[in-house]
Amino acid sequence: MTQGHSIPTDGTDPEDGVQDSDFKPLTPEQAQQWRIGQPVLSLWRLVLVQWLVGLVASIAGGLLWQSPSVAWSVLYGAAAVAIPSALMAYGLTSSAMSRVWAAHANAAFAGFLLWEGVKILLAVVMLAAAPWVVSPLNWFGLLVGLVLVLKVYWFGYFFQARRSNANG
Repeated sequence: MTQGHSIPTDGTDPEDGVQDSDFKPLTPEQAQQWRIGQPVLSLWRLVLVQWLVGLVASIAGGLLWQSPSVAWSVLYGAAAVAIPSALMAYGLTSSAMSRVWAAHANAAFAGFLLWEGVKILLAVVMLAAAPWVVSPLNWFGLLVGLVLVLKVYWFGYFFQARRSNANG
C-alpha cells in the first residue's frame, strides 16, 4: 500500500514541517520593480565577445608560435562556437518565429530547444569539416580556440552575477 502525500495549506514545509513566516509573495508592481533592477545580458553582446576572444587568441597563437596554421586553427576553433552561437542568437531574438513564440512560454521553450539543436549540429559539422577547411590543421590550436570561446559563457554569467550582487 502506498502512502499518499499532500501539500499542507497551513504554511508549513512538507519536507521539514517548519513554518516559513518570512515568506511574502511580491505584488505585480514589486515584481516589475525587481525585474527593472536586474541586469540583462544581451545574446548579441555575448556573441561579439566570443568573436573578439577568438580573434585575439588567433593573433596571439600565430605570433607566439610563429605559425599561420596555428592562427587559422585557433580562429576556426573559435568560429566553430561563435558562428552557431550567432545563428542561435538570431533565431531566438530576431527571427519572425521568435516574435510568434514569445507570447507562449511552451512555444518559446520549444524554440529554444530547436535553436540549441541547430547550434550543436552546426558546431559538430564544422568540427568534422575542420581538416578539409584548414590545411594544415593544428588540432591543439583548434582545441584552444574552441575552449576559450566556450568559456566566454562562464565569464558572461560571472559578470552578470557580480552586477546583480552590486545592484542589491
